[in-house]
Amino acid sequence: MLTVLCESPGTLAIHQRPKPQRQAGEVLLRVRRVGVCGTDLHIFTGHQPYLAYPRVMGHELSGVVEEADPDSGLQPGDTVYAMPYLSCGRCRACRQGKSNCCVQMQVLGVHRDGAFTEYLCLPRHFVGKADGLTLDQAAMVEFLAVGAHAVRRGEVGAGQRVLVVGAGPIGLGAMLFAALRGATVVALDSRQDRLEVARAHAGISAAVPLGDGDEAELARLTEGEFFDVVFDATGNPQAMERGFRFIAHGGRYVLLSIVQGDIRFSDPEFHKREATLLSSRNATMEDFDTVIAAMRNGQVPHAALATHRLTLATLPERFPDLLDPRQGVIKALVEC
Repeated sequence: MLTVLCESPGTLAIHQRPKPQRQAGEVLLRVRRVGVCGTDLHIFTGHQPYLAYPRVMGHELSGVVEEADPDSGLQPGDTVYAMPYLSCGRCRACRQGKSNCCVQMQVLGVHRDGAFTEYLCLPRHFVGKADGLTLDQAAMVEFLAVGAHAVRRGEVGAGQRVLVVGAGPIGLGAMLFAALRGATVVALDSRQDRLEVARAHAGISAAVPLGDGDEAELARLTEGEFFDVVFDATGNPQAMERGFRFIAHGGRYVLLSIVQGDIRFSDPEFHKREATLLSSRNATMEDFDTVIAAMRNGQVPHAALATHRLTLATLPERFPDLLDPRQGVIKALVEC
């Protein structure tokens, strides 16, 4: 089977690998769509902190069942999505229902080989039926669930003021699901094209360009009180540190981003606000269910978010283009 391997930072190559043999309790999938994530871009550029090369990237996937156990509830031909965070089910986090931060987490495409290939075997527990969804939609559930999980972590409620810094795919997911909870959502980003997508499709009330006067504009939009919940989805340490300034008194700050190194903030300002700082990692099946329900209700503009398409065979040649801001990529889907 054709497989694309990231051999080292900056190097993707096509390999032929044997088709995997399904074991009892597993599902053999024919991979059909794979979303390209910021994680994949970080792997390609050598900035992913949890990875050893070589690695088959790709964790946002949909596919069709090839083989499954007779009692699995799945049939050959079923359209499915994958939960790519393979949790142990035994550690303290898993026992508390927090499988998204399992102590022994194995993430597809990061800790173990992922979906930039034609066939993949996964344990049945991590494969879900995507009834009523297209292959494109099913491949987009995961990244939207990351945003939905962050919104749930931030306890966003109706009437609250929310700021999302970073209008990439994860940030757009946070905007969308915060707006669906009835919040008033503002986007802050340096790229006008992404702010336009947020304004058109993510339910925001205002889009603020990063730069001179942005803090004054955020203050104006909130009558000087700033935001009940702030989300950072930039992956930029300076932006993450700056975001503390935008928390309202009594507010919450949710970091979706992960960076190598330390994040610093002013302790007097943090205490003065009695602010809450939260990290948000991955998503749980509850968040996947939230996204799938919203998709079935027509509340997710999946077609507008899927801006680029590639094929598995052309991935090594075209992948570097996805790093170019001039390409206007929101979500690229690889067709297998």
